Amino acid sequence: MSLHPRTLSAAILVAGTCIGGGMLALPVACSQAGYLPSIAFMCVAWAAMTITALYFLEAGFWVKKKDAHVITLSGELLGPWAQKVCWVLFPFVSYASVIAYTAAGGHLIAQAISLLGIPIAKEFGCLLFVLIFGPALAVRHEILGKLNGILFTVMILAYVALIIFGTSGIQVDLLYRSEWSYGHYALPLLLTAFSFQTMVPSLHPYLDHNKRSLFISVVAGTFIALIVFIIWQTVVFGSVPLDGPYGLQEAHRLGQPATYSLGKMTGSIFVGVSATIFAFFALVTSFFGMGLGLFDFLQDGLSIKKNRWGNFKTCLMILIPCIVFSIGFERIFLEALDLSGGFGDTILNGLIPVLMIWVGRYLLRRGDAGFPRISSKPVLIAVFIFYLYAIGIEIGSRFKGPSEDIREETVQEIEKL
Repeated sequence: MSLHPRTLSAAILVAGTCIGGGMLALPVACSQAGYLPSIAFMCVAWAAMTITALYFLEAGFWVKKKDAHVITLSGELLGPWAQKVCWVLFPFVSYASVIAYTAAGGHLIAQAISLLGIPIAKEFGCLLFVLIFGPALAVRHEILGKLNGILFTVMILAYVALIIFGTSGIQVDLLYRSEWSYGHYALPLLLTAFSFQTMVPSLHPYLDHNKRSLFISVVAGTFIALIVFIIWQTVVFGSVPLDGPYGLQEAHRLGQPATYSLGKMTGSIFVGVSATIFAFFALVTSFFGMGLGLFDFLQDGLSIKKNRWGNFKTCLMILIPCIVFSIGFERIFLEALDLSGGFGDTILNGLIPVLMIWVGRYLLRRGDAGFPRISSKPVLIAVFIFYLYAIGIEIGSRFKGPSEDIREETVQEIEKL
């Protein structure tokens, strides 16, 4: 089977959804564990989220509806109870994410315009963010993919500049510090860092159900994100010590992003500039990915026709809440995202797809249209237990433990962007 011409565009869309502004907070959130434990658990999170994304793709081959999304998939394979769970979790996680991206992007736009001598309020920046980037959700998916590819290229260029300016102070000895007992506490946040499954069902019609292209787009896209994360962790952990002024512990205590400590340790003003540019375009590409998933979810769940009027209505259903809540109530959604992100992502992107494949493959006998090597019973059981373990860590972190403030770092980072 030949590759679909939009395979690369789909992989970039996946990578752009994973790589968000919150990535800049990962070294701070993983600071107690050290470099090697954070990389090891990051690879585990990458593997788990990639596998469940492929489960969503496999489920898409088993339904007759060509543009089926989570509501149709969960309803046909698991029944009404799963549809109800998805109706609660999917819109909430998606809306919370796009609103958070809008609030952070609007803040950056307001800062940039103010530097030109035209001070504007953050609220007006949020409105500009929605007006500039929001309409892209209503255009054809292939156009959105091309636009996302351009912005992703700019983001990577800013990332390369950030790495170049940040590598001047790397000390190899700092990379040897390891506290493996702390590593698993960052697991829920690491899973959230690779969260992109909300847009995975949209890849089926985008790639015309080309099995090979679907597989490559997901694996390649998440692998790009993994490499970007690993290089970033290497630069920060190798340049910023745990203790002392501007150390990672101080950044954790004060809620500062890793870029602040990195800039102070390297003495480079270009670190902050590069980080700001990177963060903005990371927010936009993540907004596109999450928005695309929410767009197709609403059209599937509400049976909205895919014509100009239907696309316009669906776009308004996303953008109006973005404007309202990012301007007046974004803290509500940031707090809600902090509280439910670990649970919502773990259940929606972890447990649900495992159950769909178990039922579809072994109870309903839907066949081997997907990826049988990762859909065997032992693998499904192992992945299911892993996500239950992640939920246990999240529950435990709410009561006691060194990860008590781990997810708060992401919230604080979004606000500081």
